[in-house]
Amino acid sequence: MEFSSFIFLYCFFPLVFILYRIVSSRYRNLVLLGASVFFYTWGQPQYIILLVFSVGVNYSFGLIIETQQKKGIRNLFFIVDICINLFLLGYYKYYGDYSVKINAAVHHELLPITNVVLPLGISFYTFLSISYIVDVYRMKSKAQRNILDFALYISFFPQIISGPINKYNEIEGQITNHPINSSKTAYGIKRFIYGLGKKVILANTFGAVTDSILKNPTSEIGTGLMWIAAILYTLQIYYDFSGYSDMAIGLGKMFGFDFIENFNYPYLAKSVQDFWRRWHISLSTWFKEYLYIPLGGNRKGNLRTYLNLLIVFFVTGFWHGAGFKYIAWGLFYGVFLVLERLFLNKWLKGNKLSFINHIYTLLIIIVAWVIFRANNLHTAMKYIKIMFTPNSGSEQISSFIDIKIVTFVIVGILLSGVLQSFIKKTKLLVYDEKKIYITESLVQFVILFISIMMLISSSIKSFIYFQF
Repeated sequence: MEFSSFIFLYCFFPLVFILYRIVSSRYRNLVLLGASVFFYTWGQPQYIILLVFSVGVNYSFGLIIETQQKKGIRNLFFIVDICINLFLLGYYKYYGDYSVKINAAVHHELLPITNVVLPLGISFYTFLSISYIVDVYRMKSKAQRNILDFALYISFFPQIISGPINKYNEIEGQITNHPINSSKTAYGIKRFIYGLGKKVILANTFGAVTDSILKNPTSEIGTGLMWIAAILYTLQIYYDFSGYSDMAIGLGKMFGFDFIENFNYPYLAKSVQDFWRRWHISLSTWFKEYLYIPLGGNRKGNLRTYLNLLIVFFVTGFWHGAGFKYIAWGLFYGVFLVLERLFLNKWLKGNKLSFINHIYTLLIIIVAWVIFRANNLHTAMKYIKIMFTPNSGSEQISSFIDIKIVTFVIVGILLSGVLQSFIKKTKLLVYDEKKIYITESLVQFVILFISIMMLISSSIKSFIYFQF
């Protein structure tokens, strides 16, 4: 069920919101859990058993790990639980693709071919489960005694499909204590509307043009058109994913939860390291806490730090999907992070012309998104070659770009952080939870109206990160 679908906007959410407000506080978590199960079942009813199994296993192992006094047995249960989570993620996310690749490589049906459908949100709720188990194992958090409250943490509908990935130690107190008030509700509505506008008005518009360009054979796409497609996709994925995160954060606020911010104007970054502090913050901090630091972080010398960075970004790419393009995308960033630690950071910090740092970072980001967007790594290499080898192509830019798209691109660039960096008040308004401004309320009404009109006149487009 899409947040931007009519069934969600006009049926599911209003009913859940009203029911949540009228029931006694002791039953509110039960309402949210029931709504979350229904939300997930609506999308993939065949996989609700898998979600229930994941909840049951992690709940049981959390209790065992906390109460077990013998270190060896405690470690064993911890390892077994992590392996179960990773096995489920690995089978459902990677087996189908890699079994075909392995059989093709050995020219023999070594592995049986099965049509495995990726369960919605499995990448995200697996990481939520691992966060819980690790926090209990490290004794940073107490094991959750109430299985219904634990099930709500794993399955809460605003975050289960595409995050944010709220680490258990950061949100455990909110599971049993998430008071609601008018200011939180108003702020939640505001963030939801902004997110809806990002997705429906901007991301979908950029995506439609990008798709129409890239559906053509690479031989027909010229250098200029390829750069336009790359820039449009760079804007599309930002507004698509940050729009989803805004909507999830807004929904959480309306039910009394404070979710982690997932984006901080990443296209304002002046280094690759800075970009990953601003992009998909909940994922990058998850990898930092549960993978990078346990590997040794930067505490074991430079060579080990470089290796750890490459491992983390290899896993980051692999987490996104089974295709080699995702691994290449992750390692592409990993290599530049290593290069920045080796020598680029000194140059970037010493450079007085900061706009050059910004151009360097944007260039890396755009090329990385080309790899990410391509159907496969081979096609990605063709796209990159077109971008950096002058070629006119047979497709005309004017066939895809008009004054409307140019206007949308200008607005998209301005709102991606440029305007906020020059007019600080615009950024403060978005994150102000206390005050309601008449002008801003009128802007929200216009955004909501335009979004609804565009939803009526076009088909629902899934969020990009739903596929992960």
